[in-house]
Amino acid sequence: MSGGIGLDIRIPIGAMFALMGLALSGYGWMTNGVPGFYDKSLGININLWWGLAMTLFGSGLLATARFKKP
Repeated sequence: MSGGIGLDIRIPIGAMFALMGLALSGYGWMTNGVPGFYDKSLGININLWWGLAMTLFGSGLLATARFKKP
């Protein structure tokens, strides 16, 4: 089946992950020096690292959607 409306789901999902990842990593960057803020996560800035991972994942989805074969 090769018909369809031509919707590539990687574009909106990639954009959502990239934007949310940027917001989360920005929040992690802003709260990086707050004493006691990351005590529950053993001192690891979870917001920053997962924000970067989400941004990379979203960027990867957008890149594969951009450079697909027509």
